[in-house]
Amino acid sequence: MIARSEAPEVLPLRTLVVEDEWPARNYLVELLEASRLAEVVGAVASTDQAREAIQAEGALGLGIDCVFVDVQLLGQAGSETGLDLVRSMTQERGTAGNDAPMFVLATAFDQHAIEAFELGVVDYLLKPFTDDRVTQALRRLHDRRKARPITDGQPRAAPRIVARKRRSLVFLELHEIWAFETEDRLTSVHTAHGTFDLDLSLAAIEASFGRTFVRVHRQWLVNAQHIKELERDGDETRLFVGPALGDDRKGVRVPVARERAAAVRSALLANATGLRRG
Repeated sequence: MIARSEAPEVLPLRTLVVEDEWPARNYLVELLEASRLAEVVGAVASTDQAREAIQAEGALGLGIDCVFVDVQLLGQAGSETGLDLVRSMTQERGTAGNDAPMFVLATAFDQHAIEAFELGVVDYLLKPFTDDRVTQALRRLHDRRKARPITDGQPRAAPRIVARKRRSLVFLELHEIWAFETEDRLTSVHTAHGTFDLDLSLAAIEASFGRTFVRVHRQWLVNAQHIKELERDGDETRLFVGPALGDDRKGVRVPVARERAAAVRSALLANATGLRRG
């Protein structure tokens, strides 16, 4: 377990992680959040997703303070690298712009360091990451930014999910979401307002909001607060997720993978009473 640092004297940096290997992405997210110096607002696998996240945050008036990005993104279409993302963002937004995020390169390769610093990155992390090294990078980022004190009276907005509804963008609070589903590499988000398309992968969502959403199947993440029923039929297990018990018109039925069924049942019973255990 990663120990949490003492509470910082400044507001955490709104941080985006860009890493295509989910074990490294998840671990870096844990290290960042454990430091209490960063608030991870997104974890994505490609530079295209990173750009969309940065643009969406800017449109909300929130802004991403910093981006931890891998150099070589194996799952990236084409040949664009993390350095290309830094270069293009610098050219598009200007290094002097207040809304331009700061960058940290997080990679297994040391040969890109000179080019990275020439592009203006604040730090260069080599894998495997350590909590001390990540904390050091975050302190450098805080020193670079004119940090606002926690007592400035400005409220921090809760993270939101941005989805697509045809040509429109839909902004969803976490508590409004029932479940995320992926099929044929397309991700959908199920809510009381309808079902919408999403650009993030389940792995990225899980990395950012794993405390809120539970992985019950390789194709499903569900909001535990909205689970109303667990149904077992032979070897098959399903969940009903929605606002009201059994109302299929206002909820979704979600399959539970066989290897996860026992763990999901135990997790649900751990915070409930009324059933004889045995």
